Amino acid sequence: MATEMLAYIDRKSFIHGLSGATKLIIFIMWSSIAMLTYDTRILLVLFIFSMIVLKVSKIKLREIGFVLLFILAFLLLNNIAIYIFSPQEGVKIYGTSHVLVEIVGRYNITLEQLFYQFNITLKYFAVIPAALLFIVTTHPSEFAASLNKIGVNYKIAYSVSLALRYIPDIQRDFRTIAQAQQARGIDLSSKEKLTKRIKNAGSIILPLILSSLDRIDTISNAMELRAFGKKKQRTWYNERNFNRHDYVTMLVGFIILIVSLVITFSDGSRFYNPFV
Repeated sequence: MATEMLAYIDRKSFIHGLSGATKLIIFIMWSSIAMLTYDTRILLVLFIFSMIVLKVSKIKLREIGFVLLFILAFLLLNNIAIYIFSPQEGVKIYGTSHVLVEIVGRYNITLEQLFYQFNITLKYFAVIPAALLFIVTTHPSEFAASLNKIGVNYKIAYSVSLALRYIPDIQRDFRTIAQAQQARGIDLSSKEKLTKRIKNAGSIILPLILSSLDRIDTISNAMELRAFGKKKQRTWYNERNFNRHDYVTMLVGFIILIVSLVITFSDGSRFYNPFV
């Protein structure tokens, strides 16, 4: 499973030992802090904590490297778009303007804009490790049980579980079909031109869609035969009860949430301003 993207990675670690509900609650609190605050000090602390938790979880960067690279590419595009559409946003927020480079018109580079976009980047760096760790250290069935435990309808929770389980299956099907098509002489390697590779990829997409629909039909029939959804409640094979580590972890997460909110709104603004 460790070779699959965004699949559950089984390890013996403190993070894996926590219940799925605990990790879900902590992730909600963690992402709430990161979304609400623009205080650089808090975001830096969250980022450092994320790196520590990543180390404790025994998840290697190469195991989530592809997803990280994809997100970093999106982050780069996001920063470029922010500057193109609002190059003076930092100046508006912090109320000062320290121009470093004059370009043309309102498109100049200021310390305030760089600091604002640095905070945006920190938000990503604070949340991404926590989000990825939550996905790869929580078994899909346990995640579904966790959602149901905090009040989500078990049908919705089970749908989320199936979606997470399906990600590795799609990847395996894609590789199998790609290898079969390459054996038939359809080249998808970098030796071909990009336009040709995109065209050849179409020979993989259709079989992948058909195999996915077939699997969906099989699962739907199996669930219907087992009378899924007849009862208002259900039990979970992989459900974990809270233990002492769960309660301590949630308490620490709640303390971090409260302290972060107090620091963030203590001066009436979400933005830490070093320019005043």
